[in-house]
Amino acid sequence: MDNKIQLFEDKKIRTAWNEDTEEWYFSVVDVVEVLTEQPTHDGARKYWSVLKTRLKQEGVQPTTICSQLNLIAADSKMRMTDVADTEQIFRIIQSIPSPKAEPFKQWLASVAKERLDQLQDPELSIEQAMTDYRRLGYSENWINQRLKSIEIRKDLTDEWKRHGLQEGVQFASLTDIIYKTWSGKSAKEYKQLKGLKKENLRDNMTNKELVINMLAELSTKEISEVSNPETMQEHENIAKRGGNIALEARLKLEKETGKKVVSKLNAKQLGKQKLFLN
Repeated sequence: MDNKIQLFEDKKIRTAWNEDTEEWYFSVVDVVEVLTEQPTHDGARKYWSVLKTRLKQEGVQPTTICSQLNLIAADSKMRMTDVADTEQIFRIIQSIPSPKAEPFKQWLASVAKERLDQLQDPELSIEQAMTDYRRLGYSENWINQRLKSIEIRKDLTDEWKRHGLQEGVQFASLTDIIYKTWSGKSAKEYKQLKGLKKENLRDNMTNKELVINMLAELSTKEISEVSNPETMQEHENIAKRGGNIALEARLKLEKETGKKVVSKLNAKQLGKQKLFLN
């Protein structure tokens, strides 16, 4: 599943893309919050609970209106969340009187079409990412680095998948080892340093941080390809080796420039244009 936060009129909608079925799944509570214009997320959850009970009383089985997936919650933890595919969301929309129903239906249709178009032409995904980052104020130089980092990260995760590793705990564990080795901090510690909660860590890295992390992940992937690890312990060892290559580069750069690579600065503190030109 490819989890993604999408925006409808500046409201966040948690979504997940299922590559096997080529179908979007949407957080039902997020959709209910938009349609009912509830002032709080808790209010939307209560509304959905009542609506779900009513639908069941009308003979609608739970599996026909929603299922559950792990999505990131307000506390930044992955939690089981009621989700629905596009067809199911349309069924839910019909049960909620809302002036936003029609605009939301149009938004759903555009989201579905955009993803299918991107599957046919991957360049559209890149163009969309660049547009999104530009809208958020990132510099062109940083955007180029970030897109390259996405490519390198995907190459690494594809390598892990090739060896049968599972997304989630195993990916996170190896990523932590890579971070810890080159930066001295786990992903959680790194985010704490930058004052982040739900925000994406890489979206708050400077150019230097991105480059060093790319070197770590690229090195890990290359070593894995020639080593063909069979156990998790072997993968962990390779993650350390890849991280150590980046650590050596980081220490050499810091010695030559007298400037630290690992920074507590994030996108909000200095403004993206200034920060990510570093």
